[in-house]
Amino acid sequence: MGMRAGPNGDDGFVAAGRVDGTAAIWICLGAAILHFGAAVFLPLAIATLIAFALSPLVSGLRRRGFPRILAVLTAVAVAFSLVGAVLVVMASQIALVVESLPAYQSNILAKLDAWKATEGSSNVFGKFVDMMARINTEISNAVSANPQPTAQGADTGQPVAVAVVENQSIWTLLRDVLFPIIRPLVTAGLIIVVVIFILLEREGLRDRFIRLSGTTELHRTTEMLEDAGSRVTSYLLIQILVNVVYAVPVGIGLWLIGVPNPTLWALLTLILRFVPYVGPIIAAAAPLFLAFAASPDWSMVLWTSALFVVVELITSNIIEPRLYGSRTGISPLAVIISAIAWTWIWGPMGLILSTPMTVCLVVLGRYLPKFAVFDVLFGDKPVLAAHARLYQRLLSGDTVESVTRAEEALENDFLADFYQSIGIPALLLAQADYDRGVLTQANEEGFSRAARRFVAALDPAVAEERAATEERAATEERAATEERADSDAPVGQQDHGPVRVIVAGGRSNLDDVAAQMLGHALSAEGARVTALPRVELTAMNMQSADEPDPDCVILSFLNPTPARASLLIVRRIKRALPGIRVGAVIWEMPGSLRDAPGLSPASGPTIAVALRELEAIGADFVATTMDEAMTFAFADVEPKPLPELHLRPPRTPVKLRADTLARQA
Repeated sequence: MGMRAGPNGDDGFVAAGRVDGTAAIWICLGAAILHFGAAVFLPLAIATLIAFALSPLVSGLRRRGFPRILAVLTAVAVAFSLVGAVLVVMASQIALVVESLPAYQSNILAKLDAWKATEGSSNVFGKFVDMMARINTEISNAVSANPQPTAQGADTGQPVAVAVVENQSIWTLLRDVLFPIIRPLVTAGLIIVVVIFILLEREGLRDRFIRLSGTTELHRTTEMLEDAGSRVTSYLLIQILVNVVYAVPVGIGLWLIGVPNPTLWALLTLILRFVPYVGPIIAAAAPLFLAFAASPDWSMVLWTSALFVVVELITSNIIEPRLYGSRTGISPLAVIISAIAWTWIWGPMGLILSTPMTVCLVVLGRYLPKFAVFDVLFGDKPVLAAHARLYQRLLSGDTVESVTRAEEALENDFLADFYQSIGIPALLLAQADYDRGVLTQANEEGFSRAARRFVAALDPAVAEERAATEERAATEERAATEERADSDAPVGQQDHGPVRVIVAGGRSNLDDVAAQMLGHALSAEGARVTALPRVELTAMNMQSADEPDPDCVILSFLNPTPARASLLIVRRIKRALPGIRVGAVIWEMPGSLRDAPGLSPASGPTIAVALRELEAIGADFVATTMDEAMTFAFADVEPKPLPELHLRPPRTPVKLRADTLARQA
């Protein structure tokens, strides 16, 4: 299987990474191993990502003269101290929220009753309010019927509940009580230790990975490691910065609004924004509920909603585009899909780690052919070149998307360059498929109709470029006139007006579309172009009595080996219009796209043979690219004389043969 020429190339088709049965089995097997081995792989993944995030801090301390071990221990101590402080603050704040919830019960019931009185009890919300009221009544009755025992319980005469506790073994006590407490602490300790050793052995681990990957691809493996490290580190650091920038105004705003425990909600927002897309929504839900419970009216809820909406809009549209200098390399849809997959594999922690883990897979796919499937599925770069994408969209008849993409490309490119690099190559793909029987006659006609609509939709771009060209030419002419007037130089040759060109397809419907593209490019440069379909390419239809003769006629061929009968039309045109230059273009795939596997039609020697045959027939010029054809069209040269064709031996005149017979008699 082939692979793109380079990791950063946008052109071509990713042949490597096709998802066949074997690849799908390996992907599912790997996901299952990660899922059932979460106790081992999840701490390693967390430690690796933390090491990526701390690498810049360790490098900075090393540049300041810190020994390696001291730099690593300092960075790890600072990072985990901050994490521990955040967890302690959150735990204390959560305890305060739990203690305060019963005090908000009356506010919640009052609002629900008021809403029920307004909306009525027959709708769904009214039934929901009734259900909540019944649940609250049952809970209150249960509490009153089973009061908690007090120190004065014996004096009041009320019975005291007695619980029989069976003797438990030490192992049961450890399993049910101590292990659930110790397990997270042990995991956290292991993560800290692994982070320390990864940072200490960073260079050694890199060398070992390079050795496992093979020393023959040393440059590619090194580039892969640098790319993965920079992307993941950049993502983590920028995400932390964005989350802090998001959480600080949220905490301040909630404090000003009066929502209880604003510190807790700010810290929770900082953590939940690591979750793609749904994190901010989940982070806003708890403060909104508490505002609903704590406020006697709806003002606190409305202000809290407005706070989250404003902060989210500012962060998403202003802060994040400025801070994310380089993208993570994965598409938005891939972020959602990877979040679902990693959540199944590792649960809530997988949801938080989904984006950086997917970034690592995409980077592997860009450099290692065996992992190319992940770059195809999750990468943000197009896996089809622009000309192949245009061919596919026109083949399906979707001219709207094709025109939209063309207009985006024309913001930076000229029309001739766009046709040369995208338009003509798309037609060459269609011609190649038609020649080998993949594209039926009906498909070819439908594609040609869609392509003609596509070209016609770009008429405004032609007018814009033509206006700019004429303005530039007028400016240059005024400057030249002023220069001649200052120097008293003789007036040069008079301008005979725009060049008149006829373009026509040489053989097929696709040739007609290619001719129209060439005509667009010539019109944008100021030529007066007439585009004729191949069926009208006769001497009587090429000119009108009211119009002067054209300066040039150009035939367009997409087939690299056109039939000789199609080429002989050059002689017929030169005989019909003596003194007119007649040329032909046999379009060739650009060199930058020629090596794309599976997408390049055959070219090379066959085109050279056709070009020599055209010259022998009497064509004034032959070209293979848009630039060559336009240069020949605007060239002010005399046409070549029509050469004699020696296709068969000379024939003896009948009268000469008769005289010979008479003399012999």
